[in-house]
Amino acid sequence: MKMESVQERLKQWGELIITTASGEMYEIHLGDTTFDLEQRLITLSTPHGDYLIDGDSVENVKQHYGHKVENPEGH
Repeated sequence: MKMESVQERLKQWGELIITTASGEMYEIHLGDTTFDLEQRLITLSTPHGDYLIDGDSVENVKQHYGHKVENPEGH
């Protein structure tokens, strides 16, 4: 899947769960994700560090819906 498609879906939905060709899964949001179209990189910034994701390795995109958190510690 082209990273431009991932970027467009993220703009539409605000939050996605993506799966890469190697099977890694990431939950990305508008506020913590940037797209570098020249280097073909998606950067996910988290409190634990930045993840650099090969933008063209995304194979699956799933819309993530908001929900009430029943167990805040186990979120």
